[in-house]
Amino acid sequence: MKTLHFTNAYHATSGGIRTFYEALLRDAEPHGRHVRLVVPGPRDAVEDVSPYARVYTIAAPSSPFVDRRYRLVLPHRFLRPDHGPVWKILRDEQPDLIEICDKYALCYLAGVLRKRKGRRPVLAGLTCERMDDGLRAFAGGGRAAERFARWYLKSVYVPQLDVHIANSHYTASELPFNPRYPRPVYVRPMGVDTSVFTPARRSHYRRAARRARLGVPHGAPLLLYAGRLSSEKNVDLLPRLVERLAPLDAHLVVAGDGPRRRELERLANGSRARMHFEGHLADRGALADLMTDVDLFVHPNPREPFGIAPLEAMASGLPIVAPDRGGVTTYASSANAWIAPATVDGLADATLAAWRDPQERERRRRQALCTAAAYQWPLVTGAFFDLYDDLVASASATRSWKEPHESSDLDPDRRDAAGRLEPARP
Repeated sequence: MKTLHFTNAYHATSGGIRTFYEALLRDAEPHGRHVRLVVPGPRDAVEDVSPYARVYTIAAPSSPFVDRRYRLVLPHRFLRPDHGPVWKILRDEQPDLIEICDKYALCYLAGVLRKRKGRRPVLAGLTCERMDDGLRAFAGGGRAAERFARWYLKSVYVPQLDVHIANSHYTASELPFNPRYPRPVYVRPMGVDTSVFTPARRSHYRRAARRARLGVPHGAPLLLYAGRLSSEKNVDLLPRLVERLAPLDAHLVVAGDGPRRRELERLANGSRARMHFEGHLADRGALADLMTDVDLFVHPNPREPFGIAPLEAMASGLPIVAPDRGGVTTYASSANAWIAPATVDGLADATLAAWRDPQERERRRRQALCTAAAYQWPLVTGAFFDLYDDLVASASATRSWKEPHESSDLDPDRRDAAGRLEPARP
């Protein structure tokens, strides 16, 4: 069994999608699967991660918008069949399934493959973000943008693939039902490395040294945000949140980088002494240490597709404050976190409630540890490998899609008569 995965959402310091594919590559050997990943980079390269896992890098230009740290393999690199590095990889690898994690450029490769005669791989689309949220964040949003996203997804994106996989019900619910081209939609969550993110990393000496270095007064809360500093992450409210928490003398560590960093530093103004920009922490161990040194994790994004960082905080034994909507609600609830509207007042009130009740904070923290244990990467990647098996087994000899046989845990999510996504069966 061999799977080939394409994504443009990958660079040296990128987040959730890179984390997922690194886990898939790492777990390929224990599961006896051959996994190949194709990503953009500054130059062509091939890296054998293990006897079962390989990463192909295709030379590609930097993204001209949003975040220039990303590079883009554009359609002109593969629209001419049998020419160029993409087609060479396809010929050399002969995969059973191709997974494409990109709605805007690489998805057209699936469209080209669908038109070829004869045997072909199963074509799966991995959805790890919502197009309408992206348009709202970067193009001003509005009803026209939402209508365009729905038209594009229904008429262009969804039909090009045989099947779709989403990282949460929140991202899956954007994929419109097209009665002319019905496509199954599966929901498979992301995961967390509980061997790295664990309360066992706690050090009272390191914690005290960090608080002293940052100038955090005794008895004041030290908060953490970890993630990309980009418009779609709703990070612009962080300076106002710190100001709102001034009576507590709360300090906030910001671990991450991105196009909004300079603007955030400007917005901090008077709260600058209580906001500490650490930049991107490439060392996962350093991030895990940080999570055991602070008091609360604050996540401001109500449009988070899934949210690996808050889950890593849970696994570290760190209480979290999170929005009451979006993909974070896949695992975060009032039983294991503080859930609130993603506004300055909403998140501030939730932070105050968490800080003022140490007994409840400890109870929810312990519940969060149990939650995180259910999302360990070996369990998550195993569920993906099982799904890939089922999809390939359900394909015909010519690799044209057929509805999969019913199964208690691998059924596609149900849709009602109007094509709306219904809750998955437990």
